[in-house]
Amino acid sequence: MSRKSKVFLESGVFQEAAIQSLKKLSFRSQAKNPVMFIVFLGALFTTWIFFKDLYGGVYSSFNLQIGLWLWFTVLFANFAEAIAEGRGKARTDSLKKTRTNIIAKKLIGGDISPVPGTTLRIGDIVICEAGDSIPGDGEIIDGIASVDESAITGESAPVVRESGGDRSAVTGGTRVLSDKITIRITAEQGNTFLDKMIALVEGAKRQKTPNEIALTMLLSGLSFVFLIAVISLPFFAEFVAKEGGQHANLPIPILISLLVCLIPTTIAGLLSAIGISGMERLIRFNVISKSGKAIEAAGDIDILLLDKTGTITLGNREARAFYPASGVDEKYLADVAQLSSLADETPEGRSIVVLAKEKFGFRERNLSEMEGEFIPFSASTKMSGVDLKKQGRVIRRIRKGAGDAIRIYLYNFSQKISPEMEDVIQRIAQKGSTPILVAEDNKLLGVIELKDIVKGGLKERFASLRTMGIRTVMITGDNQLTAAAIAAEAGVDDFLAEATPETKLKKIREQQGKGYLVAMIGDGTNDAPALAQSDVGVAMNTGTQTAREAGNMIDLDSNPSKLIEIVEIGKQLLMTRGALTTFSIANDVAKYFAILPALFGSFYALGGTEGPLSVLNLMRLGSPQSAVLSAVIFNALVIPALIPLALKGVAYKPLGADKILKRNLTIFGLGGIVTPFIGIKLIDITLVLLGIV
Repeated sequence: MSRKSKVFLESGVFQEAAIQSLKKLSFRSQAKNPVMFIVFLGALFTTWIFFKDLYGGVYSSFNLQIGLWLWFTVLFANFAEAIAEGRGKARTDSLKKTRTNIIAKKLIGGDISPVPGTTLRIGDIVICEAGDSIPGDGEIIDGIASVDESAITGESAPVVRESGGDRSAVTGGTRVLSDKITIRITAEQGNTFLDKMIALVEGAKRQKTPNEIALTMLLSGLSFVFLIAVISLPFFAEFVAKEGGQHANLPIPILISLLVCLIPTTIAGLLSAIGISGMERLIRFNVISKSGKAIEAAGDIDILLLDKTGTITLGNREARAFYPASGVDEKYLADVAQLSSLADETPEGRSIVVLAKEKFGFRERNLSEMEGEFIPFSASTKMSGVDLKKQGRVIRRIRKGAGDAIRIYLYNFSQKISPEMEDVIQRIAQKGSTPILVAEDNKLLGVIELKDIVKGGLKERFASLRTMGIRTVMITGDNQLTAAAIAAEAGVDDFLAEATPETKLKKIREQQGKGYLVAMIGDGTNDAPALAQSDVGVAMNTGTQTAREAGNMIDLDSNPSKLIEIVEIGKQLLMTRGALTTFSIANDVAKYFAILPALFGSFYALGGTEGPLSVLNLMRLGSPQSAVLSAVIFNALVIPALIPLALKGVAYKPLGADKILKRNLTIFGLGGIVTPFIGIKLIDITLVLLGIV
């Protein structure tokens, strides 16, 4: 990616995050996170106790320090969320700069009128020439141009946009570098792709995912259990103390400190940051996710369905050769093939016109002058062509299309394809090319070879997906032989040939019915139903407007192999959340051994000796006050210490689930126990040396 700015290091983001941290110190904001809300209330109550005592003439340095560090705990959690939001906001600000007031060249009754881009409505026709900024989202209905999309995608290399096919969509705010195009506006201001991108990137309005909600409920449940335990602790302590002939002294600030140290504040304080940063990391790879749920699903997908055209291949199949049937001259076949393609605006259709011109010098002709009626391609018939008329009566019917479609067409005239031509069709398909049959009236004239070009580097990327346990399936409308050849060249695990929008949808539902999570990558209008049905639907930015609206992710670079990064980020999100949850809960063990022995070590003490419970004071902390304060300070400092990990994510390696689990339990489980022992002890030594407690 050309745009991977390390926003985390920018001072402006730090300053804004610090300000937002203070603004979030409200009941309404804190109540969104039940665990941190307990800390917030504890800080308020401790502060109230300090000032109440101070008003009564009693100054408690210990209570002041406890109160301050509880406030720091809340502020650090707010800062973690604010810094994650700030990274997304920085991206949003750069996108908003793209949204300038563009003057559009609107086509009205054959005349061009300059109008503000903000006044354009769906269906309006505009003209864009070299140097013009495209005033709004639309579809190219005529022409081809080189377009600079760096303002949206961050990629400096220009891209080609042309009418017909799946590369006709253009985005408002991008700039035409060459040639001239006619655009039909497909979105009004406020609902453009850029507007949606800005809305999606706004992290503050991010909705919690189901997994995040479930984890929040679990953490809240744990906190409630600890709350009940701490509330009952004074009564239990008083009972135990009386049995030993002593008096239990458990001040409320110490009980609040104990509660705060035992509840999972670390993961609670970082939970929002983890979710927000997951979407932000995806944005840095030029992928826009419409929901956090889609990112989580990406981390768990089992099957990836890849549309061949434009996804595995470059998308523009080129006519390479004409193969005439027996008794048909190649020049005549080329002439008829060109006639059938004159009104065909797809890249394939234009390449047939060009090939006929290059080989035989045929000039393009005007179909209207020949009384020609163009028959557009449809997914149901898999054919296109032209009917040539004379005095209103059809005199020639020319059709070109897929093998099965032309077979059915000829069958209606009681005609069959000869064995020789069947052999030609098979040879073309075995090469990985697409055979397009051309028929005139009731006769097969021959075959056109359209060559698919597979994108480089896909085989290695698909091998990486296989290592992750993801099965790749190529979906194409080509016949079995062509599909098999391209599938082998691309390195996918399986393929679905002769697919229609209905069969794609059926395949996805079938796999989902077996309990698999399915991801689909596509760019065409016919991919839209499958993209909408998929658990993860990644639409190519070069694709049609319909496809981009149907998917729950949009790849701005239109690189199908990008799914590897999407999967890794999804897995990172889940692993980071799980790892920090493990670390947070494991932390409680060390804090338990820090605070409880300090509180109860003197119970049952005889003749000035330590009580039997002091054996639990493994860290040999200086005093009960230093033990409590050290634990509270460590509990606060661990949140900012883990912010970089929450934002960056746990490193992912394509290993089996068992190995990943063992690795993370060792690092974050064992590390979560050992780290607090070391940290609390060092803080305790520092406090004692400085004479703070």
